Amino acid sequence: MLDVVIVGAGPVGLFMGALLLQQGHDVRILERRTTRSDLSRAIGIHPPALAELARAGVAGELIAAGVHIRKGIAYSQRRKIAGLAFDGDPAFPFILAVPQTVTEAVLEKTVLDLDPQAIVRGADVHEVRDDFRSVRVAATSPSGGREFRAKLVVAADGAHSAIRQRILPHLPSRSYPDCYIMGDFADTTGHGTDAVLYLEPAGIVESFPLPGGVRRWVVRLGSPDKGTTAEGLAELVGARTGEVPDAAGNTMVSAFEVRSRLAGRMVHRRVVLLGDAAHEISPIGGQGMNLGWLDAAALAPIMDASFAGADVGRRLEDFERARRKAARRASHQAGLNMALGRPLPPSTMDVRNRLFAGALEVPAVAGWVERRFTMR
Repeated sequence: MLDVVIVGAGPVGLFMGALLLQQGHDVRILERRTTRSDLSRAIGIHPPALAELARAGVAGELIAAGVHIRKGIAYSQRRKIAGLAFDGDPAFPFILAVPQTVTEAVLEKTVLDLDPQAIVRGADVHEVRDDFRSVRVAATSPSGGREFRAKLVVAADGAHSAIRQRILPHLPSRSYPDCYIMGDFADTTGHGTDAVLYLEPAGIVESFPLPGGVRRWVVRLGSPDKGTTAEGLAELVGARTGEVPDAAGNTMVSAFEVRSRLAGRMVHRRVVLLGDAAHEISPIGGQGMNLGWLDAAALAPIMDASFAGADVGRRLEDFERARRKAARRASHQAGLNMALGRPLPPSTMDVRNRLFAGALEVPAVAGWVERRFTMR
């Protein structure tokens, strides 16, 4: 019997697996996809998550591969209105921007170096049955059915978690009036390693540097996207900001809508919901992946103590309380981020922007905002 089965080989599942394997536990990570995704959605790694990745020995390669965003700048109607340094954490005075594909590759290598058999791809989990002494996990694969038995199961299978849907079939979700489209283009802006927010009357445009001279653009839409092309996205960015990305250098276009949900409990006997499976929040602000890593870092030592025979009931209660609080805070911050980017009449936006810029000139306020944006 295995110690732990993890469902989902995304960034959170891989990190959870690495932490447990480093403590000598028998782990299998089951992934429905037969190969790693080539989509690069999550790109931002915040200082608290970097600290946990460093403790696990996987931060160095990511830091070397990524862009260090040390400052954010806000523009509106072609004028610079404010700036904010992300230098409050002495160990990691930046937000790291690295494509999710790179992050997953580094984490997967870490896992496979510890146990070459740990990742099982092409395993589509269709049943998780807790018999109080162990958990049976049944999966289908191209070669037929497979069954795994473990002491514990971690569901890190994302916002559409099938395991969560079975455990909490009526968990409500909240929808928001915010829709976005994003794309990666060759960076011709001259903004270097700065993140840029364009607070425009028609809605926010966000811009983040990526390795290899690439910049990601995220545009708020008034309604769900209906198939905007790279050319259309470049025109939309240009109309709002004056910066016109070169559509010929585009490598990705993806649209998304926003919803949130928060499970009242993460631990369900021998099954634990982790990351987006437990708390889906808006991608605006880039907190979701980081939140999942911090879940894993808090859970791993509790699992380790449990396998050693310790009574971890109180520690699990503390884990639930702390992680729910962190998820609520992240969700609230994401809501504020989205509200900041909604359309406003130009005159109202001018007043709001002046107040925003003035507040950031107060060191105490700037420090508070920096801590919220960097999840510290």
